[in-house]
Amino acid sequence: MSWIREGELTIIERFCANIIKAGPMPKHVAFIMDGNRRYAQKCHVERQQGHSQGFDKLAQTLRWCLNLGIREVTVYAFSIENFKRSKEEVDGLMDLARQKFSRLLEEQESLKKHGVCIRVLGDLPLLPLDIQELIAQAVLATRNYNKCFLNVCFAYTSRHEISNAVREMAWGVEQGLLEPSDVSESLLDKCLYTNNSPDPDLLIRTSGEVRLSDFLLWQKARDSYMEERRRQQMERDQAYVTKKLQQEGFASHGDSRRRQTLLQKCTAMREERIQGFLQALEHKRVDFFERLCTVSA
Repeated sequence: MSWIREGELTIIERFCANIIKAGPMPKHVAFIMDGNRRYAQKCHVERQQGHSQGFDKLAQTLRWCLNLGIREVTVYAFSIENFKRSKEEVDGLMDLARQKFSRLLEEQESLKKHGVCIRVLGDLPLLPLDIQELIAQAVLATRNYNKCFLNVCFAYTSRHEISNAVREMAWGVEQGLLEPSDVSESLLDKCLYTNNSPDPDLLIRTSGEVRLSDFLLWQKARDSYMEERRRQQMERDQAYVTKKLQQEGFASHGDSRRRQTLLQKCTAMREERIQGFLQALEHKRVDFFERLCTVSA
């Protein structure tokens, strides 16, 4: 089964699509792919067949999203917690991943036609090396496409994503790219695997369950604290300026013009450091994929 299914929609699909298009459309939809094992049990088939048919339904769903003009789709395909399942099931899922990422590389013309950029989000070094190499080839081959985006969360949990973002900021401080005072929730946002994506407008769990299962936890909560973050950053900047004025011999309130100048300088220097750090971080991530492609060549 192809990742991007070609062909016309059925009459019923076109009818439903026209109804949906009449209302407000989400720009980014996220799916928790769940229920494959229960489906297999219900249909009295092997678990592996349930997972395979789950992927087929994903391909059909991606076609619907393309037709509806939804520019970005994120799918929770494999959790780090899934490694705790039986060896037989995990090995079967890895084999399925090999098949599907290999098929993806064979469909580059279709991906180019639709302008689909593939991103694979997660702790990829946890995966077998050959799968890492296939993923790297797919990511690099489509990174310049920008009509629509498919984010595949593989070897992913939200807690791991957040802890990885913290490690990236710590790396920035160790490398001298950041000051410790630059570390903030706003910077953590930019260090997440999903830093290039808007937050999902709609989150769907296919099995009917309502729990999030450690998926996009930060992204679903962060909008509530945006104003609070700005206020906290302003307070930190004001405290820095006050300390600087005291060192220069001014009273705590200082000269208003000097205070404003220092505040602007503080903000500009922080933004310059952060932009330099983010560029270095992006280079590090691209280098990871390029080295994998070199290994497989």
